[in-house]
This record gives sequence, C-alpha cells and structure tokens, in this order.
Amino acid sequence: MMNRLHGQPNSYDKKSKYSFGRTLGAGTYGIVREADCPDGKVAVKIILKKNVRGNEQMVYDELEMLQRMKHPHIVRFVDWFESRDKYYIVTQLATGGELFDRICDQGKYTEKDAAETIRQVLDAVNYLHKNNVVHRDLKPENLLYLTKDPMSTLVLADFGIAKMLDSKDEVLTTMAGSFGYAAPEVMLKKGHGKPVDIWSMGVITYTLLCGYSPFRSESLADLIEECKNGRVVFHERYWKDVSKDAKDFINSMLNPDPAKRVTSEQALKHIWLTAKTAGDRNLLPEIQAYVAKARLKRGIEIVKLANRIEALKMQEDDEGEAPGEADVPANARQAAGEAVATHVAGSSSKPGLSTSDEPAKKSLSKAAKSAIFREVVLAKVREMKANEDKEKFEKTATMKK
Repeated sequence: MMNRLHGQPNSYDKKSKYSFGRTLGAGTYGIVREADCPDGKVAVKIILKKNVRGNEQMVYDELEMLQRMKHPHIVRFVDWFESRDKYYIVTQLATGGELFDRICDQGKYTEKDAAETIRQVLDAVNYLHKNNVVHRDLKPENLLYLTKDPMSTLVLADFGIAKMLDSKDEVLTTMAGSFGYAAPEVMLKKGHGKPVDIWSMGVITYTLLCGYSPFRSESLADLIEECKNGRVVFHERYWKDVSKDAKDFINSMLNPDPAKRVTSEQALKHIWLTAKTAGDRNLLPEIQAYVAKARLKRGIEIVKLANRIEALKMQEDDEGEAPGEADVPANARQAAGEAVATHVAGSSSKPGLSTSDEPAKKSLSKAAKSAIFREVVLAKVREMKANEDKEKFEKTATMKK
C-alpha cells in the first residue's frame, strides 16, 4: 500500500524478495547486478527508464523473448518487475565463467571438445531461429557456464539486441552486433536476418580452433572489405593438425552471401559436429595465447566498467539502489596489473598480431598505470577514427545509391 501511495507500480512489491549484491556488468541502458532471492542467486538487469524513453518497446521485446525461450542452452528467465524509474529483468545466474576462461582452466582442449562446444551453442541458435528470433550478438563473452562443475551446461546469454521477427521473411536494417563478429550485410546495412547468427558462429568456431580471429582489421571500412571478400585463410602453422571437415564447416558459415550461407538446421547435420573426424591435438596453448592477449583489454574494460558505474550512479534516483564502491570489482587493480604484466612479458606470433620478446623492466604498478592510460587514449583515438571511417563510408554509399 505504501509503495502505491508513493506512485510505485503494482509489480514493485516483488523487489522486496531480492537482496542486491555486486555489479556484474554495465551497458548503455543500465547495469546487471547479482542478487539473492528465496530460490537462490540470480542476475538482475536494471534498466533506467530515462535511458530508453521512446524506445520502451525494446525492453518489452526482450521480456517477451526471454519468457518464451525455454531451452537447456539458453539462460532461463526468472521474473520481472518495475519501479517508477527502472525496469528489472531477473534471469538465471551463470557463475561458471566465460567459454574461453573455462577452457584455459582445463588441462587439455581438443578439436573434439570444440566440436561438442559448438554443437551445444548451435543447438540453442537453431531453437531461436525456429522460433523466429535472431540473437544478433553472438560472441564468446555471451557464452557462459552455469556452474563451476566440470560437467556444467553451457548457456547463451544477453538478449539485449535480439529481435523477434514478425514473419520469416522480415528484414532487419538497424546496425547490431559486436565488432569482429558482425556479418558483412549488417555492416553494409543491406538488411539482415537469421544468417547473421551463423556468420558469428563461424567466427567463434574459427577462433576456438586456432586462437585468433579470421578477420583482424581494426577499422570498419577495412573490416567490411575483408568480410565482403569472404576469403578465409587457414594458416598452415596453426591449422595443419585441424581436420578438413572443421575447415569445411567454417567456410559454410563464413560465406559473405547470406543466401548461400548454411542455415542452423543444415549446420547441425554437418559431420564435424559428430566429432568423428575431429583431431585429438591439444589446442590449449593457442587458446591460452588468445586469452593472454585479451587480458590487457579486459583490464582496461574493468577500468571502463568502474567509470560506467560511476556515471550510472549519478543518474540513479533511489539512493538505496545506487551502485557504489562495493560494485566495482574488488580485483580491478589486480586484474589490470596482471593484464599488463602478461601483455608486456608475453610474446605472440599469431598472424596479424604484434610480437614482443622484451621482458617487463618497470614495476608492475607503473607499467599498469602507463599502459592503461596509453591504451585508453589509443582506444579513444581508434574510436574517433572508426566513427570518421563509418561516416565517410556511409556518405559514399549514399552517394552511390
């Protein structure tokens, strides 16, 4: 009754069931927090209404999709409620870690393991496509293990930009996806649909088998050209022990023409997913090299996350819910430091990646500070350059039309 007197919606009563904990992530529209409830730990996505004003349908679409999706490899919807100024979406909490981090914790990882991993994810994607849903943001960070148990289920998460199609032939035109995983038709704004998820699966599979991406251009214009050409290179040094079936599977998904790209249903029938022809060579060193390079970026992302949380804190109306010091990962400085140490001391000879054999000579704290500052500045410069390239490309495309 008091809640309604204060202008809160009826569903706000549900909030009392949840005790909010640490912040797990931050995005454009809000944050994701861990919470305890009578049924255990859950993840709560908190979206500020002022951030989606005029686009409320986006939230309702995500809610509708999550409630309809029931599959063992898709994160499970739990509940939702709202306050005067926020939406709360409650889902299953995955605590087993991201795909690549989990792989690095194993003593061995083979092509057979990769085939089984991809089969699970593709099974979830096929379920989405059969229900006319396009995820549009498939990437390793959105592939999570539910628990730390070695036999834990792998689930597909983050449906923030997923889209439910009104018909099988509906064409989407908005830019969506993550740099390096988005299909060429998305970047070219030609209109897209379910095939974009298959392209992303192709990029993930390639990376899972060799430890680097098939498309490595850093500017949007160059990346578009690289993807449009559709030439997937399997460098002998890293692919000589990988089966021909794996390469055929990848090529079928990375066809630049979405009409010729394999469907999820067709891909599930590919012989490679049976693992009968997959090799037994340990791929772990390649995956660990990939993850080691990503640690510097992750350290920087933690710093960005702290800044994002601080910015969102300023927008919060209810002081009791505002993220504060406790929400910033406790190991932020340590993670950033480890990332820099790995980056400076390590070396890499992957195609298209820089190499360095020089050991770290500075103290860790100084190296961390200087590297993070330098990388953040460079990231900003790259972002500005990418925006310029994007505007130039779109302007040229418009003139051609």
